[in-house]
Amino acid sequence: MKDILSVAAIVTASVIGTAAFAEDMFWVVGNRAANSCDIVTRNPVIDGNIWFGDGPYKSMSDAKLARSTIRACPPVTEPAPADQPAQADDNAGTAEQAPQ
Repeated sequence: MKDILSVAAIVTASVIGTAAFAEDMFWVVGNRAANSCDIVTRNPVIDGNIWFGDGPYKSMSDAKLARSTIRACPPVTEPAPADQPAQADDNAGTAEQAPQ
């Protein structure tokens, strides 16, 4: 009986430890329906439209780097941060006209 209780305690501890370990992790998943690769924070289930998963990665920047190296993933352009306006061409609208 003691053996069964100790095995149950070990299994419970490993399940809880695994769930806590995966809390701050990131995975790259291929989404067939959207023809894109997304970064998710839960271990993906490979089923239906999700056709591959890669990871886990310890940070978002690691996952983004991995996504950029996976051939099946289309290139992603990051939007400009919302707190900074997009940079405009300094010479736009101020073109000098050549003398005639």
